[in-house]
Amino acid sequence: MGVSNAQSFTPRDWLTDRAARGLIGLARTMPYRWRVPMMGWLMRRVVGPATGARGRALANLAHIWPDMPDDRAARIATAVLDNTGRTLIENYSTAGLLARAKSWEPSGPGLAALADARAAGRPVLLITGHFGNYEAARAALTVRGYSIGGLYRPMNNGYFNQHYVTTMEGFGGPVFPRGPKGVGGFVKHLRSGGQGVLLIDQYFAAGELLDYLGQPAPTSLSAAEMALKYDALLIPFYARRKENGLDFDVTLEAPVAHGDTRAMTQALNDSLSARVRETPEQWFWVHRRWKPGRQARYFSKPTDD
Repeated sequence: MGVSNAQSFTPRDWLTDRAARGLIGLARTMPYRWRVPMMGWLMRRVVGPATGARGRALANLAHIWPDMPDDRAARIATAVLDNTGRTLIENYSTAGLLARAKSWEPSGPGLAALADARAAGRPVLLITGHFGNYEAARAALTVRGYSIGGLYRPMNNGYFNQHYVTTMEGFGGPVFPRGPKGVGGFVKHLRSGGQGVLLIDQYFAAGELLDYLGQPAPTSLSAAEMALKYDALLIPFYARRKENGLDFDVTLEAPVAHGDTRAMTQALNDSLSARVRETPEQWFWVHRRWKPGRQARYFSKPTDD
């Protein structure tokens, strides 16, 4: 989640959205256990290569691991596209995902910390990235009585964004768009003792240059800033896809200690980096996380100092 973009409503956006709606609608006519692998297959074999997503994944892998053998990078990119397709249709299959989430037992030291905070009425910020299926982690907590709000970056395609938001709302807890009004609503939810989720792994041009997977990546400090301002726990949490392709291991790590906002945010980056290094196939390498060319232009501008 990054800074909010101006949305587009061009004829091309409309056509793209209609194609997406048709594909999602067709998939949803199938049983859940079939539609999920079908969308994975379609993304890795057709959509990913045709849209350039596979090329972006390979370019990002080369940026981080330039010495990786080509065949290894190709296998990771294929698995990434498969996971992306599965995640898309899972998030448009709210009832099915929530039903399966009842069998996923969350674990990790952050689970007790989350329960204690809820009992005390203390706000909690749950931090994750585009790893496995980020909504699966929220679903596993939702079916256990938590009402987890979210702050999201609106999609550039305004037509697509209209139903994309509806899917997020279906997982329980209010969701708010980036921007003054949305952030205000998110903060109100936190201050009432609620829980909120933030994703920290998208390019944020006005952010701080912090390390992510060994390379500088502009990163927002807002999660750490809100944690300090509202005395919220800061808990990294993840949903790692299991080998059956349909279920997840949900883990809540120990809360990040309050302190300097840069150090807190770097700790969050390091947490996610460790997950990605362990299972690179499950992170969304299709995102333009680093944009080295843009970084060179933006961060080389002279300052007033």
